Amino acid sequence: MGDKGALMMAPLATFPKGGVHPKANKDLSSALPIETMPDPSKVSLFLKQHVGTPCQVAVPHRPDPRGDQAVSEDLLFSSGHPGALFRLLVDKKDRVRQGDRIGEIGTQLGAVLHASVGGAVLGVKNILHYQVGKAPAIVIRTDPEAVPATCMPVDWRRFSREQIQERIAAAGIVGLGGAGFPTDVKLNVKPGVKLDTLILNGAECEPYITCDHRVMVEKAREIVEGAKILLTVLGITYCAIGVENNKPDAIAALNEAIDHADSTDGFKIEVKPLAVKYPQGSADQIMQSITGRVRPSGQRSSSIGIIVQNVYTTKMVYDAVVLGKPLTERVITVTGRAIARPANLRVKIGTHISEIADYLGGTTADLCKVVVGGPMMGFAVSDLDMPITKTTPGILFMNHDEVDARAHGPCIRCGFCLDACPMGLEPNNIGIYVEAGRGAETEPFGLMDDCFECGSCAYVCPAKRPLVQFIRLARLEINQARKLKEAREQKRKAG
Repeated sequence: MGDKGALMMAPLATFPKGGVHPKANKDLSSALPIETMPDPSKVSLFLKQHVGTPCQVAVPHRPDPRGDQAVSEDLLFSSGHPGALFRLLVDKKDRVRQGDRIGEIGTQLGAVLHASVGGAVLGVKNILHYQVGKAPAIVIRTDPEAVPATCMPVDWRRFSREQIQERIAAAGIVGLGGAGFPTDVKLNVKPGVKLDTLILNGAECEPYITCDHRVMVEKAREIVEGAKILLTVLGITYCAIGVENNKPDAIAALNEAIDHADSTDGFKIEVKPLAVKYPQGSADQIMQSITGRVRPSGQRSSSIGIIVQNVYTTKMVYDAVVLGKPLTERVITVTGRAIARPANLRVKIGTHISEIADYLGGTTADLCKVVVGGPMMGFAVSDLDMPITKTTPGILFMNHDEVDARAHGPCIRCGFCLDACPMGLEPNNIGIYVEAGRGAETEPFGLMDDCFECGSCAYVCPAKRPLVQFIRLARLEINQARKLKEAREQKRKAG
């Protein structure tokens, strides 16, 4: 009894530095099964949906080996590459099928793009984006008569590691829990790097958001099988799935899937319940919670033997490798007290927020604020005529009771943000420098390498200072200063 009792009383794993405990507000949607929204009237697919380079709709033309050099109507000369011929993947009035590749990345960092619906291409247009203003997107008008793509399962064990990575890359998968780093690139670990642990991130600590929760409950078998696929690519055998302890149904579903999985593969997969603390779902924090290891500043997680993948990304890896299915849809949480009907909704990438809101019955009269993402790291928007992307986890429709609209004041030097920052940074000083017009001088505070804009600092600030926005402005000014310095250096070398 003694050992067992001590084990039961052992504290849940968590990270030691900083963190906050915002109200979860997950009860609005955590028990709602995933439902599928019908295809929208149109989709707008941004050419940049990930970390890295935007996709291109024109790719280098490779001449016919038989010697036919004729320039057909689907070829064009490139102004950026004089004399080079490029082939258009899609053009205005083209018809595409769901799953057709419509954006290429070449040798650059990024992920390919697929048509999320079948229909007619209306062109490449500048569309409102919730992070960057306007950005180019391929707009497709949906054909209600288009036949959906079908996928037949195959045994993934018949593929080599290289073939598995090729199928992941061909599916255009990016990280679905963060900034959208291309998954195939993350798995392509450099020779000599020694790995021993794969962590699947199922913390989903952001308030309101429950899409990962529902995927874990409803698709646990695919997640566990996807973990095996990732372990095979990485050449290791151990995987820990970190889940905050406020999701007991997800923990139970994953454990059941592990118990029923084929044990002859030689893998060890286990669920690690974690304490409920924000930002438990950050890569640095979940690594430290599960393994105790700390990533050195400026280095990748692989430098300490770990690769981290989101649980939902892992499910999509399963779909790509086993079903040959590209990333054309995703589950998002649509919630808040100003939407008529909250839901965990499977929607096509590129669906406009306005159509999602209409499908769920519209907004209530006391709508105060719309946020794309979560309340801690999301972006407030003033227009619903914009599309979701591969990395959109949710949309919040918040009423006046959910929003603190008080104006912010000057820094009172209380130090609360210093205690809350999980990375040990100085958000207070960054904000003061930005207000003084000296944002470019904040690089020594470590924001470029270590801040991931979790919002813990702003959450605890009694003066309600917009510290995350100050940090984003500081980053912008630092990058501008770097470019100016590089230009001056090039001019100096040119004489």
